[in-house]
Amino acid sequence: MFESMAGTAASSGVPGSSDTAWMRSAPVDAAGCSALVDVLARMPVADAEAEAVDRLRALEELKAACAAAQARETVRFHQLRCEAEAVAGVPARERGRGVASEVVLARSGSPQSGSRDVGLARALVEEMPHTMAALTRGGISEWKVTVVCKETAWLPVEARREVDAALAGRLESLGVTQLGGEARRLAQHLDPASAVAQTDRCERERRVSVRPAPGGMSYLTALLPMRQGVACLAALKKAASTAVGVGAAAERTQDQVMADLLVERVTGQAEADAVPVEVHLVMTDMALFGSVPGGRSAADSTDSPSAAHGGVDDHTGVDTDADTPTRADHHDRNGVVMDGTQTPAWLVGQGPMPAGTARAWLTGSKAPVFLRRLYTAPETDQLVSMDSRRREFPGLLRRMVFLREDTCRTPWCDAAVKHIDHAVPYRDGGPTSFANGSGLCERCNYTKEYPDWCHEASTEGLVVTTPTGHRYRQSTPPLMPAPVAQFGSQPDRPSSARNAEISAAASGARS
Repeated sequence: MFESMAGTAASSGVPGSSDTAWMRSAPVDAAGCSALVDVLARMPVADAEAEAVDRLRALEELKAACAAAQARETVRFHQLRCEAEAVAGVPARERGRGVASEVVLARSGSPQSGSRDVGLARALVEEMPHTMAALTRGGISEWKVTVVCKETAWLPVEARREVDAALAGRLESLGVTQLGGEARRLAQHLDPASAVAQTDRCERERRVSVRPAPGGMSYLTALLPMRQGVACLAALKKAASTAVGVGAAAERTQDQVMADLLVERVTGQAEADAVPVEVHLVMTDMALFGSVPGGRSAADSTDSPSAAHGGVDDHTGVDTDADTPTRADHHDRNGVVMDGTQTPAWLVGQGPMPAGTARAWLTGSKAPVFLRRLYTAPETDQLVSMDSRRREFPGLLRRMVFLREDTCRTPWCDAAVKHIDHAVPYRDGGPTSFANGSGLCERCNYTKEYPDWCHEASTEGLVVTTPTGHRYRQSTPPLMPAPVAQFGSQPDRPSSARNAEISAAASGARS
């Protein structure tokens, strides 16, 4: 499908040229793969348009070949682990547990994709030789392979191989959508009964999820049966079109009206911005209150929102009456003013938002806003720890761990925290403490209980050791990152430092 316009390129010893001796002479092991990374890092850019395009194509083929090599290594790793566990007497149904998590850690990916990666690799290597061959030679992308495998995952092995053979001559010529549709058509034709059963299984997997989007927005996603999804969109479009037509849109576009209608109909509220939901918002005292007259911060004022709504100090032993700046500014080591009132807030589990937006959320709320002071150590900005003698993490300690983690603590896992558990198990003497507590998703918490897995935790971070001895570190970020110098700011006189940063976790709930 691709014809080079550069002809026989001059030998340069880098990918995209005719000289590939460097690759043939490289050892075929992990060190050889690392050498390839080094070669690509040192590769100079092309000095001609045609050469640049040839290199783009060659590198795309290299990406595909690397994906094929990863698939082969994944399958071999799974085989070796299962063989070793068979020798050790592990029951067949329990062999290979934890392999998916080890694979995804090695790939610096989310543990939620581990089973998918292993399943995709096994399907390619063991059941789809034509697709695997096309990926190996760089003819198709890993995304194309993923689409074909998804559309045939429910087929018996022999039927899947028939689809693979039928698509062999068209893998490179079809686009991703066309290829997925053709794979689906062939699969349904070969096994109509299984196709109906697969549709029923998919309907049982319907769900709703949310993930952060730029600009303080979010993506609310519903996985629904096709007929229901189409019906929902049609109903929203009809209602929004009517509102616009009769002048009830109040200067909103049709898309905006559709979004507001979705919120109103799901929550049952008359207005989209009056949602009865509790949110956890973490922000510094300066970003929340700014400064007040008289040399006191608003956090210490008796008529502050904290006092008005019954906020309490959860921890003692921190001097909150130390010298407090009348301006809400920090200074870096060079004396550059860093405006603390603009330190972004953090919506737990979702990410940052501008301080001004967070203040607008709180001041514009029609429901009570409750503030809880959280004290952090001045040298690290980490939460002050607390312990418990109970096996379970009690309410306040549990909340502290939850706020510290934000998302699952396992490296590269962005899943929501579901379990607050001991890094060193309680049965092995691990204390129920802030340092030994870890907020993990359900999958990662169960994975750490597999044989030869080890979690070592402290308030500064987590170290995960896998059965192969590989170690992965995850540092705990400060509860609130230090403010950065704003564009155009000038040096100013340093202000007094507080003994501790105070963060307010504000949760608004509407009844």
